[in-house]
Amino acid sequence: MRYSPLLFAGFVALVGAVGLAQAEPVSALKGHDSNAPVDVTAQRMEVQDRADRAVMAGNVHVKQGELTLDTERLTIAYSTGKGSGGTSPSGVEIRRLDAAGGVVVKSPTETARGAFGVYDLDRKLITLVGGVQLNREQSQINGSRLVIDLTSGRAVVDGGAPGVDGSGGRVTGHFIVPQRKS
Repeated sequence: MRYSPLLFAGFVALVGAVGLAQAEPVSALKGHDSNAPVDVTAQRMEVQDRADRAVMAGNVHVKQGELTLDTERLTIAYSTGKGSGGTSPSGVEIRRLDAAGGVVVKSPTETARGAFGVYDLDRKLITLVGGVQLNREQSQINGSRLVIDLTSGRAVVDGGAPGVDGSGGRVTGHFIVPQRKS
């Protein structure tokens, strides 16, 4: 039920994790700079300063380096740098992004989709849940939950509970096999 691949330097990595190809699966997002500036656009924004969060709604688009995230609603948890180590020049540090409603995360070579998503910038983890689908070229894997570790490049797809998301509690995949010469 667990695989070690996602937004990885190729579904070859995913296929490698399942024993069909290369030895060391690595995500295209391995080493992604979670300290890079985060650009966000939306139709509406509400700042809840006392709670150290901002809520964005309506066609939300997030860009950080080569990573993009699109969703209908995004909650940004931040700290103002009071008492924390190195603060950003603006004095505000984004800690976590919580996305809800048709979440799509893209790297240059992969696309992952889910109902909800969490990007924990401190822990350098992206988690998608609810009808998760990961695509690279014509290959695809489906499950209930996906966790991507941006430091190691390791990704894990879980099938979830039987009956949830129609997955039957299993991970499914469709992989394109490289054509070999006869």
